[in-house]
Amino acid sequence: MPLTLDTSLAEALGATPAKTLDRAFGMATVGDLLSHYPRRYADPGELTPIRELPIGETVTIVAEVLSSSARAMRNRRGAMADVVIGDGIGKMSLTFFAKNLGAAKWRSEELAVGRRGVFSGKVGEFNGVTQFAHPEYELFDDEDAARRRADARAAVLIPIYPATSSLQTWQIAKFVGRVLDDLADVPEPLSAEVRAREELLTARDALEQIHRPKIRNDIDPAVRTLRMHEALTLQTALLQQRDAVRSLSATARPAAPGGLLERFDAAMPYTLTPDQHTVGEAVAADLVGSWPMNRLVQGEVGSGKTLVALRAMLQVAESGGQAALIAPTEVLAAQHLRSITKMLGPQLAPLVMPTLLTGQLPAAERRKAALRVASGQSLIVVGTHALLGEKTTFADLGLVVVDEQHRFGVEQREALRAKGSSPHALVLTATPIPRTVAMTVFGDLDTSVIRTLPKGRAGIESFVAPLAEHPGWFNRVWERAAEEIAQGRQVFAVCAAIDTTKKTAEAGETLLQPEGASGPRWGVVQLDEALATHPTLGGLRRAVLHGRMPSDEKDAVMQAFARGDIDLLLATTVIEVGVDVPNASTMIVLDADRFGVSQLHQLRGRVGRGGVPGLCLLVTEAESGSVARERVDAVAATLDGFQLAEVDLELRGEGDVLGAAQAGVRSSLKLLRVVKDSKLIVRARELAEGILADDPDLRANPGLRSAIARRVSDEDRAALAKN
Repeated sequence: MPLTLDTSLAEALGATPAKTLDRAFGMATVGDLLSHYPRRYADPGELTPIRELPIGETVTIVAEVLSSSARAMRNRRGAMADVVIGDGIGKMSLTFFAKNLGAAKWRSEELAVGRRGVFSGKVGEFNGVTQFAHPEYELFDDEDAARRRADARAAVLIPIYPATSSLQTWQIAKFVGRVLDDLADVPEPLSAEVRAREELLTARDALEQIHRPKIRNDIDPAVRTLRMHEALTLQTALLQQRDAVRSLSATARPAAPGGLLERFDAAMPYTLTPDQHTVGEAVAADLVGSWPMNRLVQGEVGSGKTLVALRAMLQVAESGGQAALIAPTEVLAAQHLRSITKMLGPQLAPLVMPTLLTGQLPAAERRKAALRVASGQSLIVVGTHALLGEKTTFADLGLVVVDEQHRFGVEQREALRAKGSSPHALVLTATPIPRTVAMTVFGDLDTSVIRTLPKGRAGIESFVAPLAEHPGWFNRVWERAAEEIAQGRQVFAVCAAIDTTKKTAEAGETLLQPEGASGPRWGVVQLDEALATHPTLGGLRRAVLHGRMPSDEKDAVMQAFARGDIDLLLATTVIEVGVDVPNASTMIVLDADRFGVSQLHQLRGRVGRGGVPGLCLLVTEAESGSVARERVDAVAATLDGFQLAEVDLELRGEGDVLGAAQAGVRSSLKLLRVVKDSKLIVRARELAEGILADDPDLRANPGLRSAIARRVSDEDRAALAKN
């Protein structure tokens, strides 16, 4: 019976292969298997003499079995067959592992002395002897036939698949070949007219050519076609989601003459930057639109995104609507509440009653706060994931503001949104996102960018302290910190761990592990101990801050630092986002190669926020020329977050970036690369817009509809819906 992409692997291949593929890669259908693409292609090579075989290459040779034996393994369970083959000039060994001695003996008997055949495999070396481990082979009696078959095989490219220890690439290739042989026509995501115009293959030909190319020139057209299919299905799904949000009706939240927003603007001691004004206008228009706002605001560190969000909150508050700002950490939530209350001033703050609601509040305080929120007395609510709890209710939730979206899962955002009736949503991020990533991950959101920084910023200088080349610079870093403190300024020192003896990083932190490195050298605990004996810094006011401290303790330390009562704050990345201390002049990052580009950029943004010039010292032991060092050097070279975002993508690959940005999307990207394929993504967006304009339900495009159903799973759709 012909197979379709939706046929189960159990039906197509049988129960045992289906279980193996499910266990190894989570595959369930023929479509899943056929979207497991080769990562490269090997030339079987000419019939190279054994003596000239290149180590590490996949080759094909004709040889004769010279010796063959089977034995049980000494140090572990199982058995192996040892075979020696020769071509009249050189010799090499073949090794086959088996579950038991009987299976090994069967292999040894099949490869009896004197048998000749074609042997293909990857050339290895063991104890100075050239070897194949588990080669493919075909035995024969007629040497002429052997050579003809070997020549034919040498012309066919060998696909190399992502494999596991239990599932080799050649086994995957066999499974793929079996389903391709029985595969019926594949539904076309694009019409014949568009395919011709875009110079794309049919879906069926693309699958055939990527898995079984006859010549190298077959590969690129197949890859381009399948990349377009990926881009098109994802962009169409995102646009459908955007349209679904626009089909909801929202409560209009207009600003009134003489209302809270107008009064706030009149009392503001500074003028909005051009970008703040532009983005503010867009947000204000969204809040009176007929569907819920769904907007992403990207802004450089310190560009004033919170001010834009606060103005939106006040506009919503004028009609009695509540706004909830959700932050990734307790420290940041408390900081937001203080800065919002300060910005509102004594006249406006009592009218909207900003309220903090976090899980670490004492029970009595938390009850009071929850009551103010439930009754509608508090019109601006700031908190962490505690806002998502079942016990937290709102009187009229009109606006959800999510700060630093990359720290927050889509399910959590949706849980907050569900507490209102189609509330407006504003997502803030200080991690600049390249255009094609924004289009691929947040394609259902309207996007605004704040690039200009407020006037009066003194700027930041960044330097790398490369200890691999200059070990003596470590002491100079702390001398420099002492000089800044002597001028009445304050210093941050950030570590990649809390305590290196206990290997504790911040909760939820995923630190980078440079190749060959064992772990971060400095933890906050170790740095505090070392600086206690420093001739200058040892006697200064020093404090420690990390995510495992009780919430009230963290807040007390942060407030003391903000007041200027602490000279030197030793912290983890708990201070990465949102912390605003204008007198802090210096950021020292230890083990800087352990952090991502965007993290380093965020950390640097904690200084130079007032009239005091900022200094960022990136301390690293990474060798010059390593990828880890490239990241650190890139951050020191520019303050442009958007440029760094592109560098970050190039160095890390989009798998990490998309995975951090949104669960669900990563699994949909098999061949698509959001930097390299930026033009193709833009073109796919245009095609998707045109298709949906004529056919919103995709009734006339069943191939695209089924591709979306197959590629964008229910979980992915749920993730998209929750943005």
